[in-house]
Amino acid sequence: MSKIKELEDFATQVRRDILRQVHKVNSGHPGGSLGCTEFFTALYQGGIMEHKPEFNMDGKDEDLFFLSNGHISPVFYSVLARSGYFPVDELNTFRLIDSRLQGHPTTHEGLPGIRVASGSLGQGMSVALGAAQAKKLNKDNHLVFSLHGDGELQEGQNWEAIMYAAGNKVDNIISTVDVNGQQIDGSTETVLPMGNLKAKFEAFGWDVMEIENGNDMQQVIDGLTEAKSRTGKGKPVCVLMTTMMGNGVDFMMHTHAWHGKAPNDEQLENALSQNPETLGDY
Repeated sequence: MSKIKELEDFATQVRRDILRQVHKVNSGHPGGSLGCTEFFTALYQGGIMEHKPEFNMDGKDEDLFFLSNGHISPVFYSVLARSGYFPVDELNTFRLIDSRLQGHPTTHEGLPGIRVASGSLGQGMSVALGAAQAKKLNKDNHLVFSLHGDGELQEGQNWEAIMYAAGNKVDNIISTVDVNGQQIDGSTETVLPMGNLKAKFEAFGWDVMEIENGNDMQQVIDGLTEAKSRTGKGKPVCVLMTTMMGNGVDFMMHTHAWHGKAPNDEQLENALSQNPETLGDY
């Protein structure tokens, strides 16, 4: 079996995990989670990131990842669990009282793999930059990765951080933007047009590249590998990754409606039939 096929099978199981998590508690954000399944799989299973399931908050001598758009926690939790950070059956506790798997990732529960609370949008870039600069000060040559939503970039703090990163030549960071064109109230074009993101990041001094189809595993692997090759050259690296919200479930695609809505029993059965079990359900 080819490596790409193994990664695709992993991603299919992650989609099942996402759907089952939000269905059980009738709460959560399946749309963006499904759209970023290939990205998370590539990071943690595809050799893109050097990471240690034996988790410690210092993060020394390993690559770090920060999720800024924390509402897509279902995909993050699934990939962390299936990458050995905590037991897979703990996914059963998603969004329950006293669970370590809160709706938005937090740190006080001590869940392995979670380095920052990311309930409030727009803050992840700042945190990731702090970690990247700390690595430079510590002579640690590993990288910092972060993920952001395109609608999230409507938050002004992002642009202060984006300006700061280039001005301080923070060139050990790769910030990916999930460009799915959707947010909770509609399309980004309807709510607040983002304009030309590539031109904006370049004007702020970043090295910008694009992944045309962020739901194609090979393209994601190739794109992130290319991004890594661009680090260490005096500029922070931005990856604009076009995805489909709700990818892998036909009735969740091409709409913002599933940004933060759980499927009912019949819809879950339909969605799971489109994503056959590959690694075993929890």
